[in-house]
Amino acid sequence: MNKRKRKTKNWFLRELPFHIMLLPAVIITFIFKYIPFAGITMAFEKYSPLKGMFNQKWVGFDNYKYLFSLPGFSSVIWNTVYIALLKMIGNLILPVLIALLLNEVRSKAYKKTVQTVLYLPHFISWAALAGIFIDILSPSGGIVNQMLQLFGMKPVFFLGNSSVFPYTMVVSDIWKELGWGTIVYLAAITGIDPTYYEAAKIDGAGRLKQTLYVTIPSILPMILLMMVLSVGNVLQAGFEQVYNLYSPQVYSTGDIIDTFVYRIGVIETRFDLATAVGLFKSVISFILITVGYKLADKMAGYKVF
Repeated sequence: MNKRKRKTKNWFLRELPFHIMLLPAVIITFIFKYIPFAGITMAFEKYSPLKGMFNQKWVGFDNYKYLFSLPGFSSVIWNTVYIALLKMIGNLILPVLIALLLNEVRSKAYKKTVQTVLYLPHFISWAALAGIFIDILSPSGGIVNQMLQLFGMKPVFFLGNSSVFPYTMVVSDIWKELGWGTIVYLAAITGIDPTYYEAAKIDGAGRLKQTLYVTIPSILPMILLMMVLSVGNVLQAGFEQVYNLYSPQVYSTGDIIDTFVYRIGVIETRFDLATAVGLFKSVISFILITVGYKLADKMAGYKVF
């Protein structure tokens, strides 16, 4: 018994410095992540800042009834899902394609240069990129429309045309994240056993067949894993990007849940409605993330806990 107590005491003394080191992070997380949970009650109240936190009128699900009765709220949900799904598909397929192409490049200097050029946009914020896109996509003097006019096409108002705006968001997001998305797949490709390629060469397979029958099947579990893990992002259409590029002209197709919450919560100071929408989004996202992890476990053998 004394030996067991000594082992427990030694373990405690050995682990104590690590727990002390983590304590500030735990306190900060508790203050900024868990205490604000108390504000969730605003989703079920007719909230007025003047009444304080504990003197609000409880209205149950009336805020949700009001939200779903708004004529534009269903289109906000559709816009969010539509833009997010297109981004997910593009950010899944194109990085795989780029990773396969880069894997075929034999010049290390050229390969690293291309990778650097592709990675760079990921580190630039949308606040900075928005100004660049507004200039280059301008219908009057933007370089993109100048190129279109050279081929006899009419100028396109990419950021002001409601039918074009969602696809502008998708293409610009894919361009920004393309290089960063290839990192996972390049890492998976470098982990393939070289003997597979040697066996394919002996069987007479060229570079194309090696890619089709060795590389792609070998990284397929990683592709499936990234696909199922992205399910939880169905309601994440990119607030920073849309907020910096949209305008009232494109609200019908470009307004997403996050920008809707920002307008009614910050600009219109309807904190109860904004909280209700945020809680709705969080619950749906939690369900989708849970489903995604279950699929990842079944399809790719990936477990978080």
